[in-house]
Amino acid sequence: MAKIMPRITPCLWFDSQAEEAAKFYTSIFKNSRIEGMTHYDEESSKAAGRPKGSVLTVDFQLEGQSFMALNGGPVFKFTEAVSFVINCENQAEVDYFWEKLTAGGREVECGWLKDKFGLSWQVVPTVMIEMLKDQDAQKSQRAMAAMLKMKKLDIPALERAYQGKSA
Repeated sequence: MAKIMPRITPCLWFDSQAEEAAKFYTSIFKNSRIEGMTHYDEESSKAAGRPKGSVLTVDFQLEGQSFMALNGGPVFKFTEAVSFVINCENQAEVDYFWEKLTAGGREVECGWLKDKFGLSWQVVPTVMIEMLKDQDAQKSQRAMAAMLKMKKLDIPALERAYQGKSA
């Protein structure tokens, strides 16, 4: 029986690290798996200038979201124009994803980071979204001002700022 394909699947373009990246990402997210790979055959390897038999694509899932990683060569690089948001329920989740995804990558700001492949992620506590949506503009502005000074988001510090309490 044929597998039902999701309607939309993000395709992540790598030089030659698609398999390494898929293994890295599936090692971090609990509900994740590699679903399959394709390889360059003789015709496609000639067209792309890639070695015959090397990995062309890797299909994988992270938390139920399907992705495809493509080894397409050095032509395109990731930019911050596309990022993936990880909604975290508590500081332990923020800390976990931040530590795992910055390994070999770099911290940016306001909860953003770039992983070792150059892909941008936003590690966001769900409480931060609630604070920013608050009808009390002063509270949400204080939370925003605190966030703008952070790299990894610190929930207790955000909550103190939101409530108007000093550190």
